[in-house]
Amino acid sequence: MRASNSIKHLVGQRLQTNRRPVSARPVGAATGIEHTRPSETAYRGPGERATAIGEHSVRRQLAEARGAIEPVLRAAVDSLTDPLDRMAGYHFGWCDPSGTPTSGVQGKALRPALTFAAATACGGDTARTVHAAAAVELLHNFSLVHDDVMDADDTRHGRATVWRIWGETNATLLGDALQALALGVLSDGVPEHVTAQAVIRLARTTVALCQGQYQDCAFETRRTVTEDEYLAMAAGKTGALLGCSCALGALCAGAEHRVVSAMHTFGRELGVVFQLVDDAMDIWGDPAVTGKPAHSDLLHRKQSYPVVSALASDTAAGRELARIYQARQPMTPERAARAADLVEEAGGRQRTAHRAAISMRNAVDALPRELASGDLLALAHLVAHRNR
Repeated sequence: MRASNSIKHLVGQRLQTNRRPVSARPVGAATGIEHTRPSETAYRGPGERATAIGEHSVRRQLAEARGAIEPVLRAAVDSLTDPLDRMAGYHFGWCDPSGTPTSGVQGKALRPALTFAAATACGGDTARTVHAAAAVELLHNFSLVHDDVMDADDTRHGRATVWRIWGETNATLLGDALQALALGVLSDGVPEHVTAQAVIRLARTTVALCQGQYQDCAFETRRTVTEDEYLAMAAGKTGALLGCSCALGALCAGAEHRVVSAMHTFGRELGVVFQLVDDAMDIWGDPAVTGKPAHSDLLHRKQSYPVVSALASDTAAGRELARIYQARQPMTPERAARAADLVEEAGGRQRTAHRAAISMRNAVDALPRELASGDLLALAHLVAHRNR
């Protein structure tokens, strides 16, 4: 698909330019997650995708992360009463609305995979990290359930969203429950000597995430949003949780404060890349692949980064886009499609790719040389090259 080819190319160049030599990771207790050699996963350039980054190995990282956290997730969901437990099971793709088990599409488990990869880079293992990984996944899904309500999205992963089946009130309550479960799972399972630090980090991340989401929603009612304002929002709404995911992995592995902080910066910058790619996919992605409605952001007149860049371009296309965004008429699919063309004409797509490449460079530069593991770099590459 053509969702973000320019983003993929530019970010690939940044990884090639800034990648440091990958050192061998400390050998510790068995993690339960199979690792590839750094030479199989380190990215060398946009022309070597299949062999250079070991795409199969990265996908395996995600699958094994999902498999490792699922028992913890299911135990947490089972602690809820009906219908909250059934709603959560449906949201996670485990069952249909009646509770009958299904094999629905599940999330990528990127955040848990980052937690495990960060822990492994610091010499940790799965047993000490799995509850932290499950907690960030629960917190992520709290945000997804609430996002669907706030954005009035009808589908996720090609299925009706929770609020469309059970209503806005019940979906909001489910999101609240998932957020509470995240804190409980974290405090119950991480190493005792870091429990307080871990819980504080997750709580602060929740606040940052909510502040970022508030700003994102507030942007919809503003005529102008600067690129710096947008990037600050993305660092909170998306970057905060990816940063927390990496920091918790390092924390559970017993890393010192300097390393935990570096992992957080890596994840936060990677989160900005994630958001920029997400913005591009919403405009130019294939709904059959992304599982999201076509032009959802444009239909809601959201000030995504490509739109912000296009509106600030001082071009004829940017001015026409401003008129569409400021018009009182409803944003129809036809107007949204025209807006998508205007964003590209005004250079919004190219500038989004360029900014994603900068954030990727910042992420890689944040990692100390000895922690730039193949697993972390491969997951970073996946963020930039994903299509859903």
